[in-house]
Amino acid sequence: MTDCIFYGGKGGVGKTTCAAATGCRLAAQGRETLVVSTDPAHSLADSFDADLGPEPTAIDLDGEATGSASEPGGLWAVEIDPETRRERYEALAQALAADLRRAGVRLEDAEVERLFASGAPAGSDEIAALDLLVEYVDAGEWDVVVFDTAPTGHTLRLFDMPEVMGLALETAQSLRGQVRRIGNAARSAVLGPMSMMTNGRGDGDDLAAFQARLERAHELLVDPERTEFRVVLLPEGMAIAESERLVDRLREADVSVERLVVNQVLENPDEHCSRCRSRRERHERRVAEIRETFPDLEVVTLPEVEGEVQGLEAVRSIAERLPEE
Repeated sequence: MTDCIFYGGKGGVGKTTCAAATGCRLAAQGRETLVVSTDPAHSLADSFDADLGPEPTAIDLDGEATGSASEPGGLWAVEIDPETRRERYEALAQALAADLRRAGVRLEDAEVERLFASGAPAGSDEIAALDLLVEYVDAGEWDVVVFDTAPTGHTLRLFDMPEVMGLALETAQSLRGQVRRIGNAARSAVLGPMSMMTNGRGDGDDLAAFQARLERAHELLVDPERTEFRVVLLPEGMAIAESERLVDRLREADVSVERLVVNQVLENPDEHCSRCRSRRERHERRVAEIRETFPDLEVVTLPEVEGEVQGLEAVRSIAERLPEE
């Protein structure tokens, strides 16, 4: 079975670095690993210093993109492009619109799309992420899929989406069933037996199939045997409070949280720099506060580095600090 690891937290804390480093470590351990960026502001390609797109790209451990996921290797990466999934979701709305029109209900396309998305506060980014979560996990090509998520608010919508969209889809399917019965009855009255010849569905990816994928995504997200969420934060007071709220929300959603990653911890200050020593002491206090605030979670610290973590060599240096999976 494929395991899932999600990295989340506020923007700029190093989620992408942690996801990339985890991918490298898992691949080095011989596990087929896919790293997925669901953040619209992608930076995963920068971390690997490789050209990435909306399809999984194999990356050798020397740091160069090597081709498609069918080629041998242990590490792949992909940056989700919601635009590439848009046609699928538009097809669902158009199928519903066609049913409504056949029943004599005249709605504009924009109105049907609003009906299809009613109650869903998030956009296509989160829907695409859930859709591809199921696709990547059920493909069976990878042992682990590591997700670099968008900042906290988007991440929470990602985990709320299956339930929210499920309600919207149930409403849409109920309405669809009613208008189809009306339309079928009208066709039968007018055309008799010939009506069955004009009743082809031809809907492609049906609402029911889409709802099934969302339900499957929810099963994966709340399965502690397969999915773990890791919160990334900086050694700052406000970050601790925000992370505490995030952990609470995730646990309310029955998502397993077992590890915190405290990034950019100053470890070896210049002994001749009083400001550096003071900053190191402040970071030590914050890390101690984090351990006290989250006594039931494993706390991992990663060192402060100069500049951006870019390229396999830099990412691997971070990976060495991560615990064994």
